[in-house]
Amino acid sequence: MAAIVRLNVDMKSIGEVAAQFGLPTHVLRYWEAEGLLAPARAGDRRRYGDADVHRVAAILISKEAGFGLADIRTMLDARSRPARREVTARHREMLLARIARAQAALDMIEGECPHDDIMTCPRFQGLLADRLRPSDAPA
Repeated sequence: MAAIVRLNVDMKSIGEVAAQFGLPTHVLRYWEAEGLLAPARAGDRRRYGDADVHRVAAILISKEAGFGLADIRTMLDARSRPARREVTARHREMLLARIARAQAALDMIEGECPHDDIMTCPRFQGLLADRLRPSDAPA
């Protein structure tokens, strides 16, 4: 009986996946080395199925949200909500602090200070006082 060889035409090459997301191929190789991706192999060629392509999209979304690769790997490999919760809770706190810093920066540049010397502006002095306050002091 002759052996039947099936070719999965739905599989994509590393170049096709990289092009789909506008990434250089070395990024996908790096993510594989970091344990984020595990595409199938056809000889020495990587072959990406739909699940792999979805995982690349999930990695990109997570990176855009500010997650590092280790946390992304933990989240994507977690098989339960509680397993992901520690990572997302820690990241949430970091984002809230970043948002507060960004809001303070926006407040500083949007203020219409009528003073020639910004260091004499009461509003700016308030921003300075907030910055100079020890982090454990009450607000």
